[in-house]
Amino acid sequence: MGTAPATQYPHGIGGHFHGKFAYRADVSSSIFPSRLEIPKYKSQFSNPKILANRTYALPDCDGFFGEKVPTPLLDVVESPIHLKNLSIKELRQLADEIRLELSSIIPKTQKSIKSSLAAVELTVAIHHVFQAPVDKILWDSVEQTHAHKILTGRRSCLNSLTKTSNLPSFASQSENEYDPFGAGHGCSSISAGLGMAAARDIKGKRERVVTVINNDTTMAGQVYEAMSNAGYLDCNMVVILNDSRHSLHPKIEEGPKTSINMLSSTLSKIQSSKSFRTFREVAKGVTKRIGRGMHEWAAKVDEYARGMIGPQGSTLFEELGLYYIGPVDGHNIEDLVGVLQEVASLDSTGPVLVHVITEENEASNIDQKKTQGMQQEGSTSSCSFLSTDHCRTYSDCFVEALLMEAVRDKDIVVVHAGMGLEPSLHLYQERFPDKFFDVGMAEQHAVTFAAGLSRGGLKPFCIIPSTFLQRAYDQVVHDVDRQMIPVRFVVTGAGLVGSDGPLQSGAFDITFMSCLPNMIVMAPSSEEELARMVATAAQIDDQPICFRYPRGAVVGTECYFPSGIPLQIGEGKLLIEGKDVALLGYGAMVQNCLKAQILLSKLGVDVTVADARFCKPLDIELLRKLCENHDILITVEEGSIGGFGSHVAQFLALDGLLDGRLKWRPIVLPDKYIEQALPGEQLEDAGLTGHHIAATALTLLGRNREALQLMR
Repeated sequence: MGTAPATQYPHGIGGHFHGKFAYRADVSSSIFPSRLEIPKYKSQFSNPKILANRTYALPDCDGFFGEKVPTPLLDVVESPIHLKNLSIKELRQLADEIRLELSSIIPKTQKSIKSSLAAVELTVAIHHVFQAPVDKILWDSVEQTHAHKILTGRRSCLNSLTKTSNLPSFASQSENEYDPFGAGHGCSSISAGLGMAAARDIKGKRERVVTVINNDTTMAGQVYEAMSNAGYLDCNMVVILNDSRHSLHPKIEEGPKTSINMLSSTLSKIQSSKSFRTFREVAKGVTKRIGRGMHEWAAKVDEYARGMIGPQGSTLFEELGLYYIGPVDGHNIEDLVGVLQEVASLDSTGPVLVHVITEENEASNIDQKKTQGMQQEGSTSSCSFLSTDHCRTYSDCFVEALLMEAVRDKDIVVVHAGMGLEPSLHLYQERFPDKFFDVGMAEQHAVTFAAGLSRGGLKPFCIIPSTFLQRAYDQVVHDVDRQMIPVRFVVTGAGLVGSDGPLQSGAFDITFMSCLPNMIVMAPSSEEELARMVATAAQIDDQPICFRYPRGAVVGTECYFPSGIPLQIGEGKLLIEGKDVALLGYGAMVQNCLKAQILLSKLGVDVTVADARFCKPLDIELLRKLCENHDILITVEEGSIGGFGSHVAQFLALDGLLDGRLKWRPIVLPDKYIEQALPGEQLEDAGLTGHHIAATALTLLGRNREALQLMR
C-alpha cells in the first residue's frame, strides 16, 4: 500500500509472535487513481452575479454519464458471502474496484464520500471475516458506509444518490438486513451494539457484534459513556476506530501522528493473537489467586507496558475497559484480515477496540482527468456542487452579513457544532481564527459553551444544523432560555434537504424553538432579510434569539450588499396587497407564496402576500389587518405541525378572529418523514409548491375544478 511513514513513537518492548494467521500472500501496492481537486469556496464580496428565478433550495446535480470503469470482480459480488473464499490478492483487487466505483460517482453527488473511500479495505476485511447479517455490523456514521452498501446488494442504487431511489442516505434495518441499526448522525453505534450484545448474552446466542466509529464521532460524549458501560458489563464486542488522522484543531494536526510500520504491525498481531490473549487471561487468574495486592500490581505493569508500546491515547480505552489492539494499517488487507480473524476467534474476552489508521487524502486519489471529462460532458446544472461560482447560497449571505457585524462589534464570536463546516464558514474562521470555535459533534457542549461565552460578556452566534440542534434541546431549555442568556442560534439546513432525506431534514426547529418562553424566533425569506436578522441578533443582549435558513440558493437582486439594518422585533411585512385571499408565508416559503400569487392572478384572484418574519413574537397588528380585509387566510411554512401556523391559530382563536366569516388554513409539512428526492420532488410530496398553495386558495373559494386542473 505504499511506503509507510517512519515511526514517531518509541517502542521499547519486543516479543516473539507464535500465532498463525490464515494468509501469507505477498503484499503488493494498490494503485490509486490520481487526486481529485475540489474547487475551494470563493468569496462573494465582489458584486456576484445572482441568477434569476432562484428556488429556495440548491438543486441536486444530475446527468453525469461517464465511461463505465471495468470492475470484473465486483461485478460477480452480490453479497458478503461471495467474499469468503477470495484470496488476499483478490480482496485487494476487489477493494480497488470498489474505490474506482465510488470515485466515479463523485461528480454526481453533493455528498462527500472521502470517508467511504478511506474505509474500503476495512469494509472488505470486515465482510470477509465476519458473517453478516448473523453477526451484527453497526456503523457510527453514514458517510463511511458506501462500500458497505455496495457489498450488501445495493450497488445498483448507488448511482442514484442525488435522485429519487430506494437507497436512503442513511442505513436502516427497514432498508436492508445487513443494517441492524440505523446509522444517522453518529455516536450511537457502540450504545446500540452494547445493547445487542447484552441481549445476545441473556438469550444465550453467539453472534458477534462489531461497531465502526470514526474521528468525528469520537468528539461526542456518548461514545465514551458507551465504552465505559461496555467495560463495566464486560460484554463481548468489537469496536473498530477508523482513524483517518484528522482533527478539528489544526494545532493538533501539526503534531506527531500515530504511525504504521513493521514493528507496530507485528505488535498489533501479537496483541490480537489467541496465544497472547490466552496467556494474559491465565496470568490474570494466577495473580488473583496469589492475592489482591499482586493482582493490582500485575494489572498496573500490564497497563504500563501496553501504554509503552501503543500510541498516545491507547491507555484511555484501556481505562474505559476495552482491550486495545493497534494501530493497524487500514489499507493493508492482509494485516486487517489477520487481526480481525484473531479477534473474531476469541470467546469470552470482553470488549475489544481495534485501532485502524486510514488516509482520506490517499484514498481519494482518483482520476482527475476522467472526472473533469464527466463534468464537462454531463453537467447541465448551473448550480453544480463542483462549481460554486454560479450559486450564491443562504450560507454565503449569512457569513457576509456576520463578517460585516463582526468588524463593527469586537464581542461577536462563533460557536459551530455538527458534522463538518460549510465552505463559506471557512471565510469567517480565516478572518477571526481566535473567535471561531468548532466543537464538532458535541452539540450539547456547544450550546452550554455558548451560554458561558455570553455570561463572559461576548456575543456568541451558535451555528448548528436543525437536525443536530435536536440533540441539544435540554441545554437550549435549561442553560439558555430559562436563564434568559442572549445566545444567538443560527439554525442551518432548515426544512427539506433533498438527497439527504429525513436524516438531515430540519422539520422540527420552528416547533421546538418557538414553544420556549423567552426565545425570539425568526426566519428570512431572502438574502436581504437574512442580513437584517443577523444585525437584529447582534443587537439583542437580554434574551436568546434564533433564526433559520435552508440549504441552497437564495432569492436576491442582481447586485446585493448586506444592509445590516436591524428589524423591529415582531414586525412582519406586506409584499403585495389584494382583496380576495391573504397568503402569510414564513421563511423561505414566502417565495412559494409569491409563485402562488402569480398563478392566482392569472385566474382573476386578487391575492395579498405577507412575510411574517417572526414566529415569536407574532406581528399581531399585521394578522388583524389580514383577517379584517380578507375572508381567506392561508399560512405557509416549511416545518412540522405545531410551528408557525399553530402560533397563528392560538392568537386567532383567543382574539375571536375565528368566530366569524374568516376561513383559515395552515400549510405545513405532512405528519411523516419525507424520503430523499430532488428538492422539487420533496416539495411536491409535502404539498408546499406554489401550485399547492394556489390550489388550496381556489378550493376555499369554491373553485374546485380549477384547483384540480392546476395540480395536473
